Amino acid sequence: MKTETLSVSPKTAVVPARAWLVVALLCVVGCLNYLDRIMITTMRESIKAAIPMTDAQFGLLTAVFLWIYGLLSPYAGFLADRFNRSRVIVGSLFIWSLVTWLTAHATTFEELLATRALMGISEACYIPAAMALIVDYHRGATRSLATGIHIAGVMVGQSLGFLGGMIAEQRDWSAAFSVFGLVGVLYAVVLVFFLRDAPKSAETETDVPKIVETVRFGEAVRNLFSKPAFSILLLFWALLGVVGWLIVGWLPTFYQEQFGLPQSQAGLYATGYFHTAALVGVLTGGALTDRVSRNNPRGRILVPAIALCIAAPAIFIASTTSVLPIAIVGFIFYAFTRVFSDTNMMPILCLIADERYRATGYGILNLGSCIVGGLGLYAGGALRDAHVSFNQLFQVAAVLLLICAGTLFLLRSRKSLNPSES
Repeated sequence: MKTETLSVSPKTAVVPARAWLVVALLCVVGCLNYLDRIMITTMRESIKAAIPMTDAQFGLLTAVFLWIYGLLSPYAGFLADRFNRSRVIVGSLFIWSLVTWLTAHATTFEELLATRALMGISEACYIPAAMALIVDYHRGATRSLATGIHIAGVMVGQSLGFLGGMIAEQRDWSAAFSVFGLVGVLYAVVLVFFLRDAPKSAETETDVPKIVETVRFGEAVRNLFSKPAFSILLLFWALLGVVGWLIVGWLPTFYQEQFGLPQSQAGLYATGYFHTAALVGVLTGGALTDRVSRNNPRGRILVPAIALCIAAPAIFIASTTSVLPIAIVGFIFYAFTRVFSDTNMMPILCLIADERYRATGYGILNLGSCIVGGLGLYAGGALRDAHVSFNQLFQVAAVLLLICAGTLFLLRSRKSLNPSES
């Protein structure tokens, strides 16, 4: 069996002066991206009181967003490869913020569903473009940390979702959508003046004029899948999505059933402790990977792979113990180490994909994670209906984590014709 090879990471790299400013600007956008999409889940009772609907219809509000977001991610990523990345980001932010504001004015279930569908379309354009722009600026020794900081901003937005429910209780369910929608629109205007695409790298700038080829979607997809390493990476990201959705979706219920905890306490252990550990993990994982990759060309592969080898037994122990503190510590270890893969996904993709197709590639990875992860979440519920215990479900998750680690170890590094990380 032929082993796929990758480009070598450099030990050092020159970081443009604007590189960290871009990361800081995008952290705010990433926070708004997840806050705007997730806060609807925290105001269920307030929305149902204002707009009568069944629980199935309320669930559809989130499902339709996820389906559209996932299905459009590859083409949304292509837009960032085909056109100006920074303008795709600004346009995405402006449109989804406007849709967020329009959500506040919905008076029927159909109108609310339409706004969620539009949000799925507009938000799909952000993550691939943002990750590609960050690695355009951070081409070497700061790449993993830079992407990790951006993901940390996303996690902050995820953790701030409770603001929607709080504002809905104190005022009205529509108030949060109005406020954060306007904040996003104003911030998009600010970014018009401050966010720019990265300058061309020294390796690509020559005195000889080059014919600029138009990036085409079909060609991008064919080019990506012509590399076996990309298919391996897609399998890895999809399986990791199954584990992620399964644990995040069912962890609060596990704490309640396994240890007889009340809903509020189970929620604290499953979200408060969990997301705090994940936030620290993306920053630690990014910094550690950058340090290791300076001396080891496989650093961006080995660090997340080894982290998953730690996460797997942590999940296994946490799911089988009858001692609550041990379970909490186990899931904290999982949350901390699992996100090392998140912070390194785009840097690993950069070792595989043609520079012209990075955003498209990340969009395809997003599609795989959303579709397969969503199916895994549904399968978890179906297995629960069939009286399969959480212990068994989480043990399967531990095995999948080891398989994910194995797929990363399949990726081998090689010396590139270009000695610097592109």
